[in-house]
Amino acid sequence: QVQLVESGGGLVQAGDSLRLSCAASGRTFEIKVMAWFRQAPGKDRELVAHINWIHGVTYYADSAKGRFTISRDNGVNTLYLQMNSLKPEDTAAYYCAARTRNGGLGYYIQRTEYDYWGQGTQVTVSS
Repeated sequence: QVQLVESGGGLVQAGDSLRLSCAASGRTFEIKVMAWFRQAPGKDRELVAHINWIHGVTYYADSAKGRFTISRDNGVNTLYLQMNSLKPEDTAAYYCAARTRNGGLGYYIQRTEYDYWGQGTQVTVSS
């Protein structure tokens, strides 16, 4: 089992920055990929970015590329999402997710690719 707890959300203005954190515990040695998803009310949960836990290779959705940075600190089992130049359309509940299954080269975009989820942290961006 892996437990994930997000923190760092809040209410900010357009153009501001925010850093989200996700603390992982339990069988963290099983983690292969970690990701940030977000979900606005009435919309599907969508991938923001993911990172290979061992090698650090990253992937960003077009909406996040150039503004957001995903990173991890393996030593303290923590995932981060640095969000800059925030826009009102970034408003959503943000969730971290962990994949523990082995797999080949994949995009890891779908929710079903991940095995564990945090409870979410709300980010609200006002104009």
